[in-house]
Amino acid sequence: MTETTAQDPTKNASDARRKIMAALAAATPEAVAEKFQALTPPAYELVRQPETGLVMVRGRMGGTGSPFNLGEVTVTRCVVRLETGETGSAYSLGRNKQKALQSAVIDALWQRPDARGRIEKDVIAPLEAAQADAKTTVREETEATKVSFFTMVRGDN
Repeated sequence: MTETTAQDPTKNASDARRKIMAALAAATPEAVAEKFQALTPPAYELVRQPETGLVMVRGRMGGTGSPFNLGEVTVTRCVVRLETGETGSAYSLGRNKQKALQSAVIDALWQRPDARGRIEKDVIAPLEAAQADAKTTVREETEATKVSFFTMVRGDN
């Protein structure tokens, strides 16, 4: 008996969209604005204008993994529709409405098959590279300040 695993194309598309949304959410507003201007975006309409609200952030305890409410954070969200019908949405931490709007337009553009490759190559890849470089820098700075402790056991008996 052979076991076959069916590839779910909607899952792959969902994972890819999640990846680009994560890259946009983690990028600085200046970086998103720069990439947005380079795209020469098409006409769009606001389905839901950028609005700011609070979202509860949950964490997990170290030993048991039990969830707990860490606190509320400010989030801005936006939904747009391109003239060709694709709908894009975005959430970003903070109160930057322009970043949420531009991220939503980029998300809508990514859903167009003719623009997807260009978005991934010209927008997402540079943002992910910059984020990886920033993580590497922080990791190296942290590693440089590392202190190793050790404990000597007394031989009382």
